[in-house]
Amino acid sequence: MNVEQYSMKLILHAGNAKNYMYEALEHAREASFDQVEGKMKLADSELLQAHQIQTSFIQEDAREQIGSYPVILVHAQDHLMTVMTEKNLIGELIMMYEKQHEIERKLDGVVEKVVEIQKAEKIN
Repeated sequence: MNVEQYSMKLILHAGNAKNYMYEALEHAREASFDQVEGKMKLADSELLQAHQIQTSFIQEDAREQIGSYPVILVHAQDHLMTVMTEKNLIGELIMMYEKQHEIERKLDGVVEKVVEIQKAEKIN
């Protein structure tokens, strides 16, 4: 078993997921919600690959009983867990942006109607 290889693959896939999630968040901030779902699906795919690597490592470790682990593996596990936590928070932020955009859209409609009413009153 090459622990360093497992570790680097975990870091790679977790890092890719993190990048996709932050791209999704930026799209949400810009109200490009049609782009958000695709980026989050890519992030999910990367996290799934990381999880599969992690599971494979755990199974192999159970057979071989490695005993001690290099710092790079600890870092890789920490990185993966942090990205998984960020995924939950970014999901919440995206929902907030969606609600904010919907409220702004409704408010714009109300303002337009008020302006129309004011114009109509000035004409009469």
